[in-house]
Amino acid sequence: MGGEKKLTRREFLKSGMMAGIGLGIGLVGCSRTSEEADPIAAIERKQILQPEAMFYKLLPGKNVMCQVCFRNCVVKEGKLGFCYNKKNIGGKLYSLIYGKPCALQVDPIEKEPAFHMLPGATIFCTGTAMCNYRCKFCQNWEFAQKTMWEVINLDASPEDVVGMAIEKGCDAVSFTYNDPIVFYEFMFDIAKLAKKRGLRTLFHTNGSLNPKPLFALLEVMDAVTIDLKGFTNEFYRRVCSSELEPVLRALENIRKTDTHLEIVNLVVPTKNDEMEDIRRMCRWIKENLGREVPLHFIRFFPAYKLQRLPPTPVEKLEKAAQVADDEGLHYVYIGNVPGHERNSTFCPKCGKKIIERVHFYVIALDIKNGRCRFCGHVIPGIWWD
Repeated sequence: MGGEKKLTRREFLKSGMMAGIGLGIGLVGCSRTSEEADPIAAIERKQILQPEAMFYKLLPGKNVMCQVCFRNCVVKEGKLGFCYNKKNIGGKLYSLIYGKPCALQVDPIEKEPAFHMLPGATIFCTGTAMCNYRCKFCQNWEFAQKTMWEVINLDASPEDVVGMAIEKGCDAVSFTYNDPIVFYEFMFDIAKLAKKRGLRTLFHTNGSLNPKPLFALLEVMDAVTIDLKGFTNEFYRRVCSSELEPVLRALENIRKTDTHLEIVNLVVPTKNDEMEDIRRMCRWIKENLGREVPLHFIRFFPAYKLQRLPPTPVEKLEKAAQVADDEGLHYVYIGNVPGHERNSTFCPKCGKKIIERVHFYVIALDIKNGRCRFCGHVIPGIWWD
């Protein structure tokens, strides 16, 4: 016993994280104990390592306005923004969460979901504490609805994250689990470095970025998956404590670029499952984004503050998918229903199955040079050479 080497806390956490990644599980959302030292003081002792925020405005009286997302938080000196990850220190806004992930994991790209990007690829995923939404159905609430002082955070620089992605043989880096809007600077630097190292990049977000930071981020991103959580203002306000309009604006802005886009709609019973609302959503997608944007209807399971609701009936998802078909959308999927026929991709011209999937796993791929192998129809997306 006396001759054993004692690991530091950082060494212990990192060794545990790497062991988890090797098993494909990673470290995700562990709780802090009350005995630990004051984490705010620890962060501020290392403040020189925490970067100044990329998008904010100086205001009188050492106040600042964060301009990354639709909230445009006015943050007084010494205070935190709505997401709790940025702090006004001396009249400047800093990211406290930079280099402090609480979730690092290798996943199949289909889990994102990104069905029209490198089928069968593996992605190295990064997530942190907190979100800029307060969704009552949050699937990752254990850390996405907790502050960074309530979870265990790792020390990992952008170089560390990209290095781990390459070491694990991943094809891309992804930013997911919580909304990466709240670790914007960390995400941006990882993505920029990953691109230089030959990796693809994607992120999964609620889509509430303001235009300027959105366009800057898209410069270093190959793809984005947007949660279009519903299609009424009431749903966004009551269930997500947010707004619909910024998301629609972001979707339109993404389509102005060459970044690949996919859309997710989690169908929550009694909350956003009215077929007329789903029809209006599908029609809006067709008219403003085009027929070829993949749309995923995802099955809800009881979670967080909506645990008394039942899972979404599969029949309801199938009805929503039929509505999307009727409105002319070409690539409509059903998720969280392993083995469902709509896990797979069909050519809209010849009707043949061109990507066969079982849940997150690709069984067969019949796309060659971005075209249907059977009829030659061009399939939108990012494909293997």
